[in-house]
Amino acid sequence: MNDQRVLDWSEATWLNPPLRTESDGRDLVVTTRDRSDFWRTTHYGFERDNGHALLTGLAVGTAVEVTFRARLDQPYDQAGAMVRVDEQNWIKTGVELTDGLPHLGAVVTRGHSDWSLAPVPEWADRPVTVRVSRGRDAVTIRARCGSEPWRTVRLAPLAGHLTASAGPYCCSPEREGLRVQFSQFTVGPADRALHARLAG
Repeated sequence: MNDQRVLDWSEATWLNPPLRTESDGRDLVVTTRDRSDFWRTTHYGFERDNGHALLTGLAVGTAVEVTFRARLDQPYDQAGAMVRVDEQNWIKTGVELTDGLPHLGAVVTRGHSDWSLAPVPEWADRPVTVRVSRGRDAVTIRARCGSEPWRTVRLAPLAGHLTASAGPYCCSPEREGLRVQFSQFTVGPADRALHARLAG
């Protein structure tokens, strides 16, 4: 997982530009618009496709890593990485505030969204890195806090013939003004195996 190339923020394209961005030449601080989100139908009955994602191509055999830090203090504040085919086919993964705690999770959407998550209260207000790695028929999602070991978050199907993009994303479904500091955006080769100890 070390042969990564650092992307300049200008090398990627915004899907739904945020309220504001600020950069010191290295980090990118993003401020969200009001009630921004990505979700399709399931349970809630609504569709939202107005969250913020800064995307670059994700070909089969490549991976994207995103590092971010955010003070998530309102329900459903969230940040991480997105994999996008179109408005009905996408994955978002990262940390989201729900039930009063930060949770590590993923939403996989193929017409309808699903949601898997696990509490990570010890990750609050700390740098988190999310890695999405694309194989010939699936995306492997891993995450870690600081320099801790990688955790496998999800293995999700993604057909190899589809054109996809990936990169940092953030949303604030219940408010305006979540600030997320993205400190790294890299691309490189995909993991060679599902399990992290074999994936290097």
